[in-house]
Parts: sequence; C-alpha cells; structure tokens
Amino acid sequence: MAAEILSRSDAGLRVTVYERMPSVGRKFLMAGRGGLNLTHGEHIATFMGRYGSRQGMLAPIIEALPPDAVRAWCEELGQETFVGTSGRVFPRAMKASPLLRAWLNRLATQGIAVKLRHRWLGWDDERRHRFETPEGDVAVRADATILALGGGSWGRLGSDGRWVEILRGAGVGVEPLRAANCGVLVNWSQSFRERFQGQPLKRIALRVGEAGVRGEALVTASGLEGGAVYALSTQLRDATDAACAVRLSIDLRPDIELDALVQRLDVPRGKKSLSTFLRKAAQLAPVAIGLLQEAALVMRQRPGDLTVKELASLIKAVPVEVTGMAPIERAISTAGGVAFEEVGPGLMIAELPGVFVAGEMLDWDAPTGGYLLQAAFATGAAAGRGALDWLAGKRLN
Repeated sequence: MAAEILSRSDAGLRVTVYERMPSVGRKFLMAGRGGLNLTHGEHIATFMGRYGSRQGMLAPIIEALPPDAVRAWCEELGQETFVGTSGRVFPRAMKASPLLRAWLNRLATQGIAVKLRHRWLGWDDERRHRFETPEGDVAVRADATILALGGGSWGRLGSDGRWVEILRGAGVGVEPLRAANCGVLVNWSQSFRERFQGQPLKRIALRVGEAGVRGEALVTASGLEGGAVYALSTQLRDATDAACAVRLSIDLRPDIELDALVQRLDVPRGKKSLSTFLRKAAQLAPVAIGLLQEAALVMRQRPGDLTVKELASLIKAVPVEVTGMAPIERAISTAGGVAFEEVGPGLMIAELPGVFVAGEMLDWDAPTGGYLLQAAFATGAAAGRGALDWLAGKRLN
C-alpha cells in the first residue's frame, strides 16, 4: 500500500521495494490458503473494538482506509469481493494469487522497482541502509524509508523479528514480540492425546475470566488451537504471563441451558455405557466425552460417580488448565513491536526522521477474521501518506 501511494503521487518519486525472500508476497499467499480473509463487514464501531487497547491509536488510521475502501481497491484490481455468512470479506476467487499478480502488475506499470533477496541489516555510519544479498552486502541511501518487516512469526516466509534489536539499538522503544492468534499448551494425558489429537470440538463456547467466545477448537498433541482459541489469545497470553497456569472453561453445549441439560440427563441409563448415554442424551461427540473424562481425571473423580447436576455442570464448564502459549514460530501473528508513543500521526519514528513503520512492526493485536490484513493495509497506506507529507515538507524547507 505504501509503495503504491508513493508511486501514484505527482511528486515524481523513485520508489524501490526491497524484499528479503526470492519472491514478493509469500506471507500474503499463505494467508490466501484459507480464502484470503481481507477484512470484515461488521459495523465500524464493533470492528474497531477488535483491536482492544489499541483501537484509539488505530481508529484514525483505519477510518482513512476503511473496510469498504479495501474492497474497492480489490475490485479496482479486477478481484470481486463478497461477504460471507459470518461477515468476513473474501475475494470471489477465494485465493490470494490472482489479487497479488494484479497488484504486482500495477506496481510495475507505476515504475516501482523490486529488489529480491535483500535482507535489511540496519544502517551504516553514513546512515545508508545496509542489505545482505547473494552478491554481498550493499549500501543504499534513501530520502525516506518505510519499514514493513512483519512481526516475529512465519520466519520462513520472511518475518523473523531480527529488526527489533536494530531499532532498539537506534534508541527506538520496541515492546517484546509475543505470540498472538496461536494455540495454547495443555498437559493432556497420554491416552487422551493419542486418541483425540487432530479431532475438532465443534459448536462450543470458551471462556477465560470475563472474556468468552463461541466457535470451534482443535485438539492437538500439545494442547488446543483453532478460531475460538485464537479469539481469546490476547486474554490467554496476558493471563499466562501473569501466572504459571490459567483455567480455560469450555461449554460443550452452549445452546442449551443448564436446567434443560439436567432434565435430559435425569433419565434411567439402563445398560448403556456412560459414553453411549452422553452421546445420545447430551449429543456429545466422542472427543467431547473424552474431554469430560480428562477433566474428571484431573479432579480425581470418575464421571460415573457424579450426580446428574454435577455432570451437567461439568458439561457446561469443563475446566482445562492452560500452561502456556504455543511457540511464536507457530503463531499466525504477533503482538508487540514499535510502541505507538514512538511514532507520530504519519507513523514516522520520532527518533529516526524520515523512517516510517507499518503493519505488524507496530504494537497492536487483533483476532483473525479480517482484522489483521485490514490493519496492515491501513497502516501501510498511512505510512505512505506520512512519507509523502514529510518529503513535501523537506522540499519546502
């Protein structure tokens, strides 16, 4: 977005994109594996709430490039969009490659140069940018620079977070990069892990503290992941930072009230096993029943020894002890980065005049659902406009 805004201006700028990888947009293509969720169609007030404590900083940036503008931009590139049943916005093609090709073609027609296999190493003593290339290190002088180096996840696609120490060394305040939109770690018993890893928990509700969400989760060998877990990753991360373990509560039947569930269970079981009884009376999948048994094991109880009310209560609030977050390498995105206090309205770093930051390099966080790409697009556009304004001011002076 930043390069496009700079090249489309009437300032006659020469714009070059330096890319660490052998090709451009690898992380963008990875995002497209799930259909490329560009943004979200919900009301803007609800939309902005998804950014938590950073919504105040991001509001003017996203208002300058709102979801409708992102959709219009896609359609300018020949990629029609649609709103799915959940409110998420996707390209009609449901993949990233056609949009990326059209985007890169337009940038090329605008005269933007792209340098591949250039890893940014910071600055030399003359404030020139240093790049590591297959042909050796090179130094480049720029009038203005926009850094969009990503966060700390997906290192194999280019975002490895090495820039953190470079900027800290230049006197810039950078919050530690932490995993976001990632799974959680749970010490499953061997029997539960071997039998149920890879199986989904569908139509559940998760809660940690006062925060709750409905959705799905996937049992993994090391814990849980999936959309519902990602939606609570900020709360789970903050809680695990403050304590050794955190209790996650899972409602296996969120669509039925406790009293109604008690009535369903308060019938003779006959010769049915408890698993068969729960599958029929409570309509629980085997993995959900296994989770109940796992929780009872931790509580040193047998599900068969519980009263009807106790069993129903357990189904409505299965306690799962979370011992930590999955490693940052497995995270969809990262929190942390350049503190907003370090940048001005145009996202220029106060300590580094002429240097702007965008995307996951900034300290913000959001769940999946279109909010990540939306903020990346909007901050890129803001940095591009900021660079234009700063360069114009330099010329006047």
